[in-house]
Amino acid sequence: MGVFSHSDRRLIALTLATAVAAGIFHYSEGNQVLSFVVSAGALATLASLVGRSVEALGDRLGAGATGVLQSFLGNLPEIFVILFGLKAGLFEVVRATIVGSILANILLIMGAAFFLGGLKHGRQPFNQKNSRHLALLLTLSVLALSIPTLTAALHTPAAGHERSLTVMVSILLLGLFLASLPDTLRRNNEDPHTTGDPEALAAKSEADHHGDWPLRLAIGMLAIAGVGAAFVSDWFVAALTPATATLGINDTFAGLIIVAIAGNAVENVVGIQLALKNQTEYALQVILQSPVQVAMTVAPLIVLAAPLVGASAFTLVLSPMLLAALFMAVFVAVLVVVDGDSTWFEGASLVVLYVAIATAFWWG
Repeated sequence: MGVFSHSDRRLIALTLATAVAAGIFHYSEGNQVLSFVVSAGALATLASLVGRSVEALGDRLGAGATGVLQSFLGNLPEIFVILFGLKAGLFEVVRATIVGSILANILLIMGAAFFLGGLKHGRQPFNQKNSRHLALLLTLSVLALSIPTLTAALHTPAAGHERSLTVMVSILLLGLFLASLPDTLRRNNEDPHTTGDPEALAAKSEADHHGDWPLRLAIGMLAIAGVGAAFVSDWFVAALTPATATLGINDTFAGLIIVAIAGNAVENVVGIQLALKNQTEYALQVILQSPVQVAMTVAPLIVLAAPLVGASAFTLVLSPMLLAALFMAVFVAVLVVVDGDSTWFEGASLVVLYVAIATAFWWG
């Protein structure tokens, strides 16, 4: 126990408490709304524990590999939720969750980071080259994901073959991700020139510190958190439909907002913390890596794994409004990051757009 810091112990205790509570509510078949809320909280804490475990591996793997691994493994709870959702036949929830994960990161989390950081520090610069690289990957992957939807909506000759097209697009996106890895690792391993006041330099040092967990402990905690995420995701999905029916929440809104935030966006709150410490470059890398991973790896892997859970008919054909929301979010996010700095007003605009989109889906 001596290797755990105070924050580590607090996170482990909170994760254990929420996971046990979620299990009790599930197996006691009690209040489904309360079971749903507690399970969502457990998913969020498990995602944070996964991130902390991967962070502890950082000094062994290097900054580049750690960043990629953390972005992917940080999505483990969401991946499990989606797979159990597919198994339960909740296709609309799954599609909305994939879109919602992208929206939550590039509108809600990035918007909050820019808003709060801008209020505290004013205009915050960041590396234009790195941000454009991530913005390009995000734009290309989202456009590729939209092809099955456009094929169906425009009644092209490929209409009726959306499943085959979805699989092909998924394989191509995974190939693109693998091809981008060497450049991503190189970029992340480079030590960027750091500017700013002493507080910013101290924040950089803190961000680079990965903790003192032994290798076996870090791997063991990662395995435990992954197994816990699988169980809690099952309980979360089991309570999803009864809880949303009781609360009068439609499936699309539940997936787009509630499931996406619980399973994916919470661990990226660290991006907001870095922006508050005037480390906008690090904040942007943390925040943008996650939606890129969702679009280039999570969604394709879900498509390919769907037949394993009895969902061989699953496709990425989105509703027109989901597709429009995705395009709007990516378009405005690219506009915000290409100029190489951020302001509180840009952050506020992103959050406003997120709330407007969420409101549009409240009625279905």
